Amino acid sequence: MTSHEPAGRPTVVLVDDHAMFRAGVRAEIGQSVDIVGEASTVAEAVATIAHLKPAVVLLDVHLPDGGGPAVLAAVRAQAPDTQFLALSVSDAAEDVISVIRSGARGYVTKTISGADLTDAIRRVAEGDVVFSPRLAGFVLDAFRDSDIGPVPSTDPELDQLTPREQEVLRLLARGYSYREIGAELFISIKTVETHASNVLRKLQLSSRHQLTRWAADRRIV
Repeated sequence: MTSHEPAGRPTVVLVDDHAMFRAGVRAEIGQSVDIVGEASTVAEAVATIAHLKPAVVLLDVHLPDGGGPAVLAAVRAQAPDTQFLALSVSDAAEDVISVIRSGARGYVTKTISGADLTDAIRRVAEGDVVFSPRLAGFVLDAFRDSDIGPVPSTDPELDQLTPREQEVLRLLARGYSYREIGAELFISIKTVETHASNVLRKLQLSSRHQLTRWAADRRIV
């Protein structure tokens, strides 16, 4: 919990390039959440989020100087405890999948009611994943289609890992033993141990428990 976050009222930064829309969101949900900042561009969003470290960022997918994934890529390391909820007029599959792969915890469209948006913010702040109902299906399909392949990423920490190390990371985080990982990937247990050691070293983690939490936070398990 940040110093800006009273109990029961998650702190929120609102990122959207339309001032009237931001004002409308503030009017709809401002009594239920603590909107501590706003931004209209990627650059403003990165600076504001890094400074305020809110519980949740309401993030538009399309901004004048980039998009939601650009914000996520730039700020995740500076505000690791902040959760991102995409709030967009777009319900295009490519937009949804792109921002979720980049690390957002959910995606809702701008037709959502104020009450439902407040509920979505609270759920994301608590670690849940939230989608508008009609969007969930193809997101799940997209992740299922890439079940054990290299993890699509704009995360600089994850990008340090080789494709094979990413596969080992995913299976370790799912609870596979070294022997099971070796059988799954057709490599020796010794090779699995080497990859696991490299993953921990590159990510500066000291245990499998930390690795599992790290992977879960990035929705790559």
